[in-house]
Order: sequence, then C-alpha cells, then structure tokens
Amino acid sequence: MLKNFWYACEFSAAVTNQPKQVRMLNQKFVLYRNTQGQVVALKDQCPHRGAALSLGWIEGGCIRCPYHGWKYQADGRCIDIPANTLGTPIPPKARVESYPVQEKYGFIWIFYGDLPDVKRPPIPPLPEFDDQTLHRSYLDFQVNTHYTRVLENSLDISHLPIVHANSFGAGFKQNPNVEDYEIQDEGWGISARSTYKNYTKPKGLFRYFVREESSDLESKVSFYLPNITKIESNSGSIKIVNFAVHLPVDDNTTISKRILFRSFARYSWLDRIFLKYYTKIYTEDSVVSESQYPRVVPASLSAEVHVASDAMQISYRKLHQKYLAMGWSLKPSQSESDHLNGHPASPSSNLLVNFTQ
Repeated sequence: MLKNFWYACEFSAAVTNQPKQVRMLNQKFVLYRNTQGQVVALKDQCPHRGAALSLGWIEGGCIRCPYHGWKYQADGRCIDIPANTLGTPIPPKARVESYPVQEKYGFIWIFYGDLPDVKRPPIPPLPEFDDQTLHRSYLDFQVNTHYTRVLENSLDISHLPIVHANSFGAGFKQNPNVEDYEIQDEGWGISARSTYKNYTKPKGLFRYFVREESSDLESKVSFYLPNITKIESNSGSIKIVNFAVHLPVDDNTTISKRILFRSFARYSWLDRIFLKYYTKIYTEDSVVSESQYPRVVPASLSAEVHVASDAMQISYRKLHQKYLAMGWSLKPSQSESDHLNGHPASPSSNLLVNFTQ
C-alpha cells in the first residue's frame, strides 16, 4: 500500500449528515457532511477511550463521541467535554486526526500522506463524467484478496477469452491472440491501446447490442496511481468505459468501486439488468483472483513468469516499486500514526477543500 496519494474511498451519494465509517488502508475513518454540505474526514477513534466516532452523532457541523460525548470540530480538535466543569481547559491531546478531502467525479477522495498541498499528485482526469452522450451507473464489488491482485486483473488483457468465456469474453473466441502493444506514460500512470480483430457476438446481455457478426474492438487500458484502472472499449457505435478504484480495505480484502459508462441503452431503468451482468463478470474474475498465491503481487519480477501480453502488468509493477523505493510505502507503524498528514490540528479551512464537478 502507498501513501501520498488521493484515495477515492466512497461514493458521494453515500455520505450524508450522518456519520459513516469507511474501512481503508487497514484503518477506519469516519465521514460526514457539515452544515455547508462539505465532507469532513476524521480518524474513527476517539483519543479518550478509543470509541468509534461513527457511532456518535453530528451537532452543529461537529461530531460527538458516543461514549462520553466529547465534541470534535472539522479540524479534529475537541471543543467540549461534558464531564468537565465550566472553564476547565481541554487537554491539547484531545484531538482526532483529520484528512484533506475532495469531492469529484461522484467520489469522496481522502489524501493520505505527508506531502504539502502543492506537491500532492493530482486526481486523474475523467472527462467521461461530463459527457452527456454517456449514461453512467455505479457498482461496488468485494474481492477477498490483496488489492494488487485485483488491480492487475483489471489490467490483464489476455485473460478475457479464458476467464470470461461464458460472458463477453466469448467474443474473442475466434482470435484470442494479443498483438504486441506499446506502453504510454500518463504522468502518474500508464496506458496501452489494443485492437482485437474479428470480435464476434459475446454471450449474455451484450449479445443484444453487438449487431455485426464480426467487428474490430478498440480498447484502451489505463492505470493511475495508486489504485485506479480505466478500461475504454469501442466497437462501431458502442462505447463502454469502466472506471474503477480498487480500495485496499486490509491485506486480504479489496472493494472495487466502479463508475460504468455506456453510450447505448441510456435508460436508468436498465441499470439493474446491466449491473447484474457486470456482477457476473466480476464474479468470474474474483474466483481466479482469490485463488492466486501469494496474495500480494511479488516484489521481484523474477518471482513469476512473464510473456509479451503481460507488458501492462510488468509496467505497473515497475511503477509501483518505484514509489515504494522512494519511501512512499505504507508500513504498519505508519498506518497507525496519528499524525501522518503532518497537520493534526490545522484550521478546518485548509482541510475542507471540496471540488464538486
């Protein structure tokens, strides 16, 4: 796991004026909206006796601990202790770690690290979010393994006709070969374009939308640090974009939160049918991902065998190792740090940086 990046931890619609616990990076966070509708992100642990603040309640834009009622404002500082007599000073250590927040592309993003604002990597672009020709739906899916295996599965283009032979992968049956492709630098990520010749009608839902018996399928696969994949597919008039953040809950649990864009059948009442089909596809993936050993992608490239079609995964591994070597790894001792962001009691105006797009 890496620090010093923005992590999309929850869908915007799921965060309200009620406390919500989010599990990520082997930790627990609490999110809520203040009276201005801005999202506040705090460590979900009261420093008094360790109770989960997410079990408490919101009061005037602040959060109350469910155990002794201590009241914390957006910057994490305690401003009221009910058991104290009037005028009793509040201990300086009575504060909770707070985190910078952005709201963008239908996600709540938390910055986890120790970089100043001007040096933080950007949230990757997602122009499809504002494209009126594309309909979008949302899905999250849990896989019981390390996020690096789940992420690599999304970048792997050669498994499609094998793992997904009974769904959309059936369209690759006539030509499962993967032609050599080039890796492009995306700044804080990488991408690759591929063309599949003679893509035929798939099985399942998508067979109703692929009119030609055989066509070329254009695909672009992208990865953005630390845990984002984007798959763009075009065949004739059909365009599908799958934007996913693979949330590292803990060492053995990943939740992939996805925005699924489509240029056809743009009716919300069809979302349930499409999401059921996508769930089938991700279940096919998860069966394989959960079987992989070791559960974490090996640090050494020589630990596993590679072929030409693995170029995207190899590039991902090299990029990941680059930032580990820079000291951006999230070690267990750092995961439990109360001051990783370097400003545990900064003014709330510096923390509530929300950009709604």
